[in-house]
Amino acid sequence: MTTTSTPQQIAPGVAPAAQLPGGPGRSRRLRIGAGQQLKGGPFTYLALIVVGIGSLFPLYWTLVAASHDQQRVLDNPPPFIPGGRLFTNLEAAWEQANLGKAIVNSVIVSASITIATLFFCTLAGYAFAKMRFRGRNILMTAVIATLTIPPQLSVVPLFMLMSDIGWNGQLESVIFPTLVGAFGVFFMRQYLIEALPYELIEAAKVDGANNLRIVWSIVLPAARPAMMVLGMLTFVQAWNDFFWPFLALTQENPTIQVALGQLSASYTPDQSIVMAGALISTLPLLVVFVVFGKQIVGGIMAGAVKG
Repeated sequence: MTTTSTPQQIAPGVAPAAQLPGGPGRSRRLRIGAGQQLKGGPFTYLALIVVGIGSLFPLYWTLVAASHDQQRVLDNPPPFIPGGRLFTNLEAAWEQANLGKAIVNSVIVSASITIATLFFCTLAGYAFAKMRFRGRNILMTAVIATLTIPPQLSVVPLFMLMSDIGWNGQLESVIFPTLVGAFGVFFMRQYLIEALPYELIEAAKVDGANNLRIVWSIVLPAARPAMMVLGMLTFVQAWNDFFWPFLALTQENPTIQVALGQLSASYTPDQSIVMAGALISTLPLLVVFVVFGKQIVGGIMAGAVKG
């Protein structure tokens, strides 16, 4: 007697699963492999909507508060729909806090710190990850140990040093102390340990490449995803830094955060104008993320896959 088996209904592009002990349910679970996407249920979409609204609400509220006057912002309940005073408040904030010069200063400071951090941290990370030299582990431990020191402890000696050099009130006093950071060195080291194989470096040396050629042709392309992530984090941190620029700079030569502090420093600050200044200070960060968002997300995903 000949028996025939009924073919299973298999979705296009999905290979049939092997029948393993555990029943049909286990076989269906094993069909999900590389390249397959899991479908989200209603709870997943609900959670994503809640997280998205929660993330965008502060920016929306800043826009709403910046488009009303002081009295309307302080009403109970507050407004939740934008008003008609947005451009008036933006102009007032721009003139009162000298935001034009503050934005230029912040761009100079943030860009300089970001470029220097990427350059020095990538070189140091490569050295700690792939180069053999005496005391490497001790030096790396010392670098990591600096992360445990509160930045407030270095304010007084750093201020005295900047005063002796003659940089008080100048942008150099904000740029030079933060040209390289321990977190960036550790971040790049951890990435390059997995992303850059020794065999590739040895092959370049066999071909006659020196260290500079190896860094330019091999290390930098391999480290580019991590550099995009580190660059974004560094730029945002430098842009939003307030404590040290507030101590080192003057009101005539401020960064954007110091200028915003001037808006709210009066006895009765106008909250609508303060929010208008905060909205102006946020726009450059949004532009940076829109322009480099694809590369940043790609760098994060590359690090996640290697992990």
